[in-house]
Amino acid sequence: MVTLRSGLVWAMLACAPGLAAEDLGATWGTAAAEAKYYPIVNIPIPSTIPMRPGGLEILPDGRLAVGTRRGDIYFIQGAFSTPPKPEFHLFATGQDEIFSLAWKDGAMTATSFSEVLRIRDTKGDGVADRYETLSNNWGYAEGHEFAFASKHDPQGNIWVALGLSGSYESHNLFRGWAVKITPQGQMIPVCSGLRSPGGIAANTQGEMFVIESQGPWNGSCSLKHLKPGGFLGHPASYNWYAFTKDLKEPVKPNSNSRLHLERKRVKELVPPAVRFPYIKMGRSISGFRLDQTGGKFGPFAGQFFLGDYTLSILLRATTEQVNGVWQGACYPFREGLATGTMNVEFSPQGQLVAGGFTTNAQWPVRGTEPFALQRIDWSGVTPFEVKEINIKPDGFLLTFTLPVDPETAANPESYDISTYTHIFQAGYGSPEVDQTKPKVLKAVPAADGLSVRLTLERIEEGHIHEFGFAKIRAQTGTPLLHTKAYYTVTK
Repeated sequence: MVTLRSGLVWAMLACAPGLAAEDLGATWGTAAAEAKYYPIVNIPIPSTIPMRPGGLEILPDGRLAVGTRRGDIYFIQGAFSTPPKPEFHLFATGQDEIFSLAWKDGAMTATSFSEVLRIRDTKGDGVADRYETLSNNWGYAEGHEFAFASKHDPQGNIWVALGLSGSYESHNLFRGWAVKITPQGQMIPVCSGLRSPGGIAANTQGEMFVIESQGPWNGSCSLKHLKPGGFLGHPASYNWYAFTKDLKEPVKPNSNSRLHLERKRVKELVPPAVRFPYIKMGRSISGFRLDQTGGKFGPFAGQFFLGDYTLSILLRATTEQVNGVWQGACYPFREGLATGTMNVEFSPQGQLVAGGFTTNAQWPVRGTEPFALQRIDWSGVTPFEVKEINIKPDGFLLTFTLPVDPETAANPESYDISTYTHIFQAGYGSPEVDQTKPKVLKAVPAADGLSVRLTLERIEEGHIHEFGFAKIRAQTGTPLLHTKAYYTVTK
């Protein structure tokens, strides 16, 4: 039921203190080379505006909307001009921390830790004057209890991922669950087992995915499919099955096990589609979006682009369904952003906007700016990259953005492949374990040079397959811009 919202709730982003000097690991070292293809453009923020970007949205008239950590919503004209000439207009204020925005039918939907709010300007003067709570049918009591939401799905629903209490337990209703909010304000529990999600988006097939943070029951950050009735790995949220209509509590997973083994015991357990090796590919992955620009952003249309808060980087990910289960790969994209990335959004012109802030007194961030809005533009020059990796019964199909040199591509020794997995455990995170080194038996380039079919002696179920491509060259002799990629094999 839709109710009018009143009052003001402030909740600070609660993070572990004293970590500012923590070693964040080595960079990829590719920022200068990346700039040739994807330059970073700063969108200036006036010193008078306390902008700590969280949620991002594009309005029908092309303006950029930004929801902030302090609960404001700004509309920005000129953010996509070259160079940017932003004009900031305060549309709404007085809300909780806003990390998700979605516009539909003349209204803004803003999701904060405690509610999904529909905001309208009924007078037409550019200032919000009507605030309606679509739903607040979950518990909220402290700053780790994040809430991140999707855009509207084709039925007009908003999907919300609810973080645990204190990142470890579920003390408040439906903490650790994904729920769906209908346009009428009904809340529908979808699946349990989340820990500390950081964003939701649909892939090209319309399936909803969530980003999960490393921690208990999560060996690394991962991209998880929000399968209705599924269990996503963290059992702290089992206590709310009694409050659902049709869902049944699964058996509890065993700690100190392996995910692919526990899937055989817990039939509801949905494995991560993509796991991001710690530090190598992010540390606290945040908001993400599907590239629906139709090629305006380069050769990666239909792929996910993801931010990482701690390492101030952007990543790519691809998904495919294999035997009814989603799995896929992740790839480096862009490093050197100015601050901790909280969210990303594509402009109608095909630019990728990244927004965020730092809390270095609370949590380490590589980017040093206190807050920033930046735009990643495509220069029009196509980088030589591994565009996508797809699994085959006896190996993998590698697709490239430009034709490969047939001599290096046909040599099995050009491919350095190793595998590992994580301990599925109640303890925090996991080292890389159960390492193997499968041999490449054959490499067959396609006639057009845009793909290579690899045959391996063995594919390891439940393992991340780490690919090294340092020896691969384009037909022009150019090396790959990024020489690493990681495929998560589920089945």
